[in-house]
Amino acid sequence: MADFDHGAGDGKAANAMLAIGELADRIGVPTHVLRYWETRFPQLRPLQRSGRRRYYRAEDVALAERIHHLLHVKGFTVEGARKALSEPNGAARPEPAVVTSPAASPGIPIEALVALRRRLAAALR
Repeated sequence: MADFDHGAGDGKAANAMLAIGELADRIGVPTHVLRYWETRFPQLRPLQRSGRRRYYRAEDVALAERIHHLLHVKGFTVEGARKALSEPNGAARPEPAVVTSPAASPGIPIEALVALRRRLAAALR
C-alpha cells in the first residue's frame, strides 16, 4: 500500500513531487516568489522538465518551507536566511530584518508586523 501524506490534504504520496503552483499554495506565497528564491538560495533547485516546468522534490519542499519560515515568520533578510541555511546545523541567529518604512511605527516588533500582514492577507482571500 502506498504511503500517503494526508496532512497536506491533497491526496498525493508523501514522496510525490509538487508543481510550482502546488508548492506556492502550500506555503502561501505567489509562484514568482519561489522563482525569486531559486535565484537567491542556491540550495533550492527543483527539477525542470519540458517547457521549463518546475517540480519540487520532498527535500525542495522542506527547504522552501524553511526559507518561508526564516523570511516571513522570523523576519530575516534574504542574506540572513542564506547565512542561517549555510550553517552546518542551520541554527544561526542572524539579525531580523529592519523595518525602514517611514510609515512603520518605531518600537513595533517585526514579528507583530508579519503576523498582521498574514491576517490581512487571509482576510483578502
